[in-house]
Order: sequence, then structure tokens, then C-alpha cells
Amino acid sequence: MSPPPHVRRRTRTSPETFRLLSLGDSAVTIEFGNAINPESNARVIAFAQMVSEQGWNGILDIVPSYRSVTLHFDPLQWDAAALTKKLKTLPWEHSPQADPQGLVHEIPVLYGGEWGPDLEEVATFAGLQVAEVIALHTAMPYRVYMLGFSPGFPYLGLVPEQLAIPRRATPRTMVPAGSVGIADRQTGIYPTATPGGWQLIGRTPIPLYRTASHTPFLLKPGDLVRFTPIERDEFDRLSHLNRHENA
Repeated sequence: MSPPPHVRRRTRTSPETFRLLSLGDSAVTIEFGNAINPESNARVIAFAQMVSEQGWNGILDIVPSYRSVTLHFDPLQWDAAALTKKLKTLPWEHSPQADPQGLVHEIPVLYGGEWGPDLEEVATFAGLQVAEVIALHTAMPYRVYMLGFSPGFPYLGLVPEQLAIPRRATPRTMVPAGSVGIADRQTGIYPTATPGGWQLIGRTPIPLYRTASHTPFLLKPGDLVRFTPIERDEFDRLSHLNRHENA
């Protein structure tokens, strides 16, 4: 099976390329450095894709994160030492560019008010006007570094340092689906209603978790998200349209 475009079969992996950590008797984590950046994350995604393409029996799940990949395996078919040895034999070379397979998603957001109750607090923290916070938040595309916390929740980054407000001291017991929040250098979107402690600045009518679809998650690691501000009437129109399409 041929490698993906961003993986070339010219070099072999080595202990210097990544660090392998055993997690009990049914998981192994592969770490790619200590920094959170697009380059390390692209290496993570490339490696996860390569392992997936091997089609090894007994690999139960492949979970990419900011700078590591965790492989969950059947301990009746693998042990950590055997899997680690196998991983070290994989020949690959990573391109310096981010994953070229990633899609760009335009996500409309209604900022402030009941849809973004922490927007003014973020503005005070940043020393900006509300309109300036919105302009800054929508000025750049964000990389989907990983999915986690709840089904389809995208960890996006990195937000401008001026907007890097800490999480709320007391999390909310329930955050509405579609809420867009900030926590330190991350921004994210709540796909489902769930408790959460991120600072909420807006809400999108676009569903990120579609339970009836064969591809339930709208976003995947390596994609890019660009937020665009919308008004209430457009939010209501898109909400109605999506409810109708998913009925």
C-alpha cells in the first residue's frame, strides 16, 4: 500500500524521531516533542494515518492529540514491547507543511448576548472593545489540533495572546450546543450540550456532531476553521435550515 502524499518512504523512524511510552497493558503513546505547534501536530496526524493504513489486527483505536498519538490495542494480540518494536520499523519522512488533506471550514458565529455571555468579560481582559475582540477572533484561520472532551469537540488554535483568557473559575453546569469559547490559547466549539468552563463568546448554528451521518464529526484533526460573524436573523435562518435537514 502506497504512503499518503505527505509521507515518503526514504528514512526509518528512530528513537530521536519520537518517544514511545507504555500505558499499562493495552495502550502505547508516541510523543512528538514538547511544543504545541502546527509542525508537531502535522507529524502526529501523518503518523496516525500511516499506522491506520497498516491495517494491523488488534489495534482497537488510534487517538491523535496536540503532540502525541495513543494506540489502544488488544492485549491478547499485542504487548507493548512487540508493538513498540513494530512501530520503530515504519519507514517514513514528514513534510514540513501541515497536512494537505485538511479541509477549510467557514463557521458562522453569532457573537455576544445570550449566545456569548462572556464576550464582554473577554473584552475587559484584553483591554479591547467588543467589536475589536470579534474582529481579532475572526481575523485568522485556526487549526484543528485534536478532537476530545466530548464527541467531536475541536481544540482549535492558537488564538492571539491578547485573547488568551483563562477558563472560568467555576464551570457552567450546562453549555448549549454550538457555543464557541476561549480557554487560554485555545478556542473551541461545543458540539453537544454539556458542562464546561470555557469563556463563551458566541454560538454557531452549524452542527458539529451529526449522529445520523456515517461521518458524524464535521471537523477532523488537520482541518482549518475560519469564524465569520453573523447577525441574529442569519443565525435563526441557518438554525431552522439545519433542524430541517437533520430531522
